[in-house]
Amino acid sequence: MSLSYHFGFRAAAEKTSAELENFLRRVEKEALKMGFNPTLVFNAPFDTKERWEFARWFTTGLKLENEKLRGVILLREGQVWSHDPVTGFCFVIPRQGVLLVVTNEQGHETVFGFLRYPANLLDLNGKQIAETGAGDWWTYRSFVDTSDQRYRLLVKLFKDAGYLESEKDEYRP
Repeated sequence: MSLSYHFGFRAAAEKTSAELENFLRRVEKEALKMGFNPTLVFNAPFDTKERWEFARWFTTGLKLENEKLRGVILLREGQVWSHDPVTGFCFVIPRQGVLLVVTNEQGHETVFGFLRYPANLLDLNGKQIAETGAGDWWTYRSFVDTSDQRYRLLVKLFKDAGYLESEKDEYRP
C-alpha cells in the first residue's frame, strides 16, 4: 500500500478560462522556481476524438451513475467513457480544460488545474437524458504518491487563491 497526497480544486462558473489560465501561469512561475521543468499551461476545449483521448491521459472523467442511463441509450459522441448500460454507470468527458503540467527531476508529470464538464448528457437528437451533477463550475481532483513538499506548496497557491476544495495528506497522520 502506498501513501498519497490528494487534492481537489473548484472555481466558480463565472470564472473565465482566461482568468484561470492567468492564475495557472502565476503558479507555473512558482513551479519553475521550485525546480519543476519542463512545465506547460494550456487552455483547450475537448472537442475532437484526439482531444478526448488526451483528456483521458490525466483524468478518468466525472463518475456518474444514473438510472436514466440504463438500457439501450444512444448518447451523442464525446460525452462519456465506459458507459455500462446495465448499471447506468459511466465517466463523463470534460468539455474544456485549463491545466498546468509540471515535471519533476525523474520525468514524472503531474497535472493541476480546472476542468469543466457538461451539465447534461444528450441523446443523438439533442434531448436531455440525464443531469451530470457538474453544474457549470470548474473542478479538478487528483493525487500524487510522494512526500515531496513542493506539491503541497503548489496546492497552497490554489488554497490562497480560494480554489482549494479538498485536501488529504496520507503522509501526515
